[in-house]
Amino acid sequence: MKILWLLIFFVVFVWSAINPEDRFTWFLEVSPAIIGLGLMVYTYKTFKLTTLLYILILIHCIILMIGGHYTYAKVPFFDWLKDYFELERNGYDKLGHLAQGFIPAILTREILIRKKVVNILRWRGFIIVCICLAFSAFYELIEWWVALSSGESAEAFLGTQGYVWDTQSDMGWALSGAVIALFTLAKLHNRQLDALGVLEN
Repeated sequence: MKILWLLIFFVVFVWSAINPEDRFTWFLEVSPAIIGLGLMVYTYKTFKLTTLLYILILIHCIILMIGGHYTYAKVPFFDWLKDYFELERNGYDKLGHLAQGFIPAILTREILIRKKVVNILRWRGFIIVCICLAFSAFYELIEWWVALSSGESAEAFLGTQGYVWDTQSDMGWALSGAVIALFTLAKLHNRQLDALGVLEN
């Protein structure tokens, strides 16, 4: 599992790094995946995650690396969907922001349960969603800071595509992703946590 995970990660990473649409955007988009990999390697022996979470993190990394290679506004398959359905914009960035809530929700859930931070089930769900929304808002601030410091070169990273409510929409998609993850994956996540010796309340 570990070898396969790393193989997929680095194959996609190398592909992503070959002649990206915009090298600066590629660096900005792929950096979180590299940071995430470093953290997982560092904590692997002391805080091994569930298989579900490792798979979700890999999916998120792939989404980031595809977006970095093409830029979010120019991912070919989503360009095709845009043309076919006569949409106003390429929607790949919305998939990215959905994942930005979906995957961190399970990561946050795992940490809160295993560290016994919040033991009341209903409060835990609420706090997870709040953390994911806060993370999404902070990411939007990062995008803003990058735009201010680098000017027009950050346009591809921002990926607004002329949409005035892009920031609010991004946070809305992340919020939706977090809620969907908790509703759809909680039981599977619980079973995997039980396999690690962590009992769900």
